[in-house]
Amino acid sequence: MTMAEIVYETGDATAPSTTGPAVVAHICNDLGRWGKGFVVAVSARWPQPERAYRDWHRQRDANDFALGAVQFVPVAPDLHVANMIGQRGIRPSAGNPPIRYDAVDQNLSKLADFASLSNASVHMPRIGCGLAGGTWDRIEPLITDHLSSRGITVVVYDLE
Repeated sequence: MTMAEIVYETGDATAPSTTGPAVVAHICNDLGRWGKGFVVAVSARWPQPERAYRDWHRQRDANDFALGAVQFVPVAPDLHVANMIGQRGIRPSAGNPPIRYDAVDQNLSKLADFASLSNASVHMPRIGCGLAGGTWDRIEPLITDHLSSRGITVVVYDLE
């Protein structure tokens, strides 16, 4: 298997620059809150991911809603949005940002399995580095370990 490089592009992660199966991945919090950051762009493009996330949270006693879990929501033929719970709460606690790198590690492992089975490329903003307070130098190696090492194309988008 060939290692895939992470591709960096300027643009909108909700408009993947690809043909074929694709997954748009992003980080969600574990409180059921949706309304700031990248999710605003997701909801502007597709209603399904927010609806699915809110239902998932509402029914959390009967499902896997927790840090490290991923929900794959179909939004178009050959296109899914991965709601990845990698953020504890929405505010820093005891001096720590909401990002939970161990949860993101689990998220990306599940994302890699899904992308591999679907033969999909993965598209994302710099996950975990906005409201979650993470740093790219901690996130990028996780992406390399789980996705790039398996030959999965990953495109990371920075807005203009």
